[in-house]
Amino acid sequence: MLPTTSSFFTGALAALYAIAGLFFLSFWKRTRDALFVSFALAFLLLALNQIVLALGGLEREEQSWVYLLRLLAFLLIIAAILRKNLERQRR
Repeated sequence: MLPTTSSFFTGALAALYAIAGLFFLSFWKRTRDALFVSFALAFLLLALNQIVLALGGLEREEQSWVYLLRLLAFLLIIAAILRKNLERQRR
């Protein structure tokens, strides 16, 4: 893939992740449910991950510290889902 094309798709992904994060943040403002704020933080971390990849010029994400941002985002999503399910079982 051409570097310009790759940068375009990386930027588009960052924008879409940020929009998804803001979308979940608006749900959190209305409901105050912790699940939505966790999802918002996770998607904002994924957006940050894409921004660092685009600006840093890293060729292999999986072999750099940037991968930890993505890992943290997915751990946040998993923890939020588990917490929500455990809350439901306690009721």
